[in-house]
Amino acid sequence: MAIDLKLRVDNGPMVGFQWLAIGICIVLNMIDGFDVLVMAFTAASVSAEWALNGAQIGMLLSAGLFGMAAGSLFIAPWADRIGRRPLILLCLVVSGTGMLLSALSQSPLQLALLRGLTGLGIGGILASSNVIASEYASKRWRGLAVSLQSTGYALGATLGGLLAVWFLTHWGWRSVFVFGGVATFAVIPLVLLWLPESLDFLLARRPATALQRINRLARRLGQPALSQLPAVVASPAGTRTGLSKLLAPAMRRTTLLIWLLFFLVMFGFYFVMSWTPKLLVSAGLSAQQGITGGVLLSVGGIFGAALIGGLSSRWPLTRVLSLFMLITAGLLVLFVGSGSSVMTALGLGLLIGMFANGCVAGLYALSPVVYDASVRATGVGWGIGIGRVGAILSPIVAGFLLDGGWQPLHLYGVFAVVFVIAAGCLLLLKPSAAQAQPALAEA
Repeated sequence: MAIDLKLRVDNGPMVGFQWLAIGICIVLNMIDGFDVLVMAFTAASVSAEWALNGAQIGMLLSAGLFGMAAGSLFIAPWADRIGRRPLILLCLVVSGTGMLLSALSQSPLQLALLRGLTGLGIGGILASSNVIASEYASKRWRGLAVSLQSTGYALGATLGGLLAVWFLTHWGWRSVFVFGGVATFAVIPLVLLWLPESLDFLLARRPATALQRINRLARRLGQPALSQLPAVVASPAGTRTGLSKLLAPAMRRTTLLIWLLFFLVMFGFYFVMSWTPKLLVSAGLSAQQGITGGVLLSVGGIFGAALIGGLSSRWPLTRVLSLFMLITAGLLVLFVGSGSSVMTALGLGLLIGMFANGCVAGLYALSPVVYDASVRATGVGWGIGIGRVGAILSPIVAGFLLDGGWQPLHLYGVFAVVFVIAAGCLLLLKPSAAQAQPALAEA
C-alpha cells in the first residue's frame, strides 16, 4: 500500500496541495537569493565606511558562502534523521538571528562571523527545501517543479536588490540586514501552517505516529488512506548509510561527478552574482547602473530557471543543462567587451543571469533523482555544500586578481572557461543519472 501511495503520487496528476508545498519551497529559496545579494549590493557602502581593499571585500562576500557550505555539509544531513520540516524551522531561526545581528556589527571581522552564522542556517534550509520540492512533484513535472523552486533565488535577489537601493538611500547599509532578518522570521509561520513533512521521509524513517501523519498527507493529496504501514524491507547486512553510502562503489562515480559539477557551476555563478555590481562601477558605470546590472542578472534568472524546467519536461535534462552551460560561457566572453556601452552591458547581464541561473536550477533538479529517500537530503546537501566551496573561493580569487592588476571585465573571460569544463563533465554523468532513475520510482 505504501509503495502504491508513492507510485500514485509519482504517476498521478499534480494537485493543489503539491503545488502549495512547492510554493513554500520557492519562498524559502528567496531567502538564499536575498542573503547572497545583500552583501553584493552593500559591498560598496561597507567598503567606504571601513576603507576595505579588494581582498577584504572578497572575504566578506565569501563569509556567508562559507557558512552555507558548512550548513549544507553538516546540518542538512540531519534532515534524513529528524525530518525536513523541523530542520527548516530550526535553520530559519539561526539565519534570521544572524541577519539581524549583522546590522549591529562594528568591524569587518564581526560582520564576517555573523555572515557565516547566517549562511549556516541557509545551507540547512536549501538542501531540505530542494528535496521536498522534488519529492512532492510527480515524475512528469519534477524537473519543472524543482526548477521553479530555484526561481526563488532569482526572485529574492531581484526584490532584495530593488529594496536594497531604497534602504541604502534612506537608512544606510545596516537597514538592509534588518529587513532581511525580519523577512526571514516572517517565513516561519508559513512553514508551520503550510509546509508538509516529506512523504518519502515518513515512509523510510517511520517516526512516531508515522501512519497517522502519512494518512493526513494522503487525504490532502486526494489519495486513499493506509490501514497499516508497509512491511519493512530488510537491508542487506553491512548496508551503508549517510555519506558512506554516497561513496559506496555503486554510487561513488555519480556522487563525485555531482560534487564536481556543483563546484564548477557555483564557482562561476557566484563570481557573476557577487562581483558584477562592483565590477561594472569599476569599468566606468555609475553606482546606480552597477546595481541595475546586478538586478538584471536576477531578473534574467527568474526566466532562466523556469525555462530550463520547461525544456527538461520535453528533452533530457543533462542535454538541456549542458547547452545552458555553453551558452553562459559564450555570453561571458561577449561581456568582456561590453564596458564601452551601458545598454550592451545591461542587456548581456540579463541574458547571463538567465542562463547562469538556469545552470544552477538544472543541477538542483538533477541531484535529488540520483539518491533514494534514506540519503536524499544528505546527497543533495553534500552536493550543494561542495558547490559552496567553489562559491567561497570564487569571490576571493576575483579579489586577488583585481588587486594583482587585472582589468575588471577581463575576469569574465576566465570564468567562461569554468562553464565549458562543467559542460564536458556533465556528459560523463549522463549514464549514471539514467541508471538512477528506476531506483527513484521505487523509493
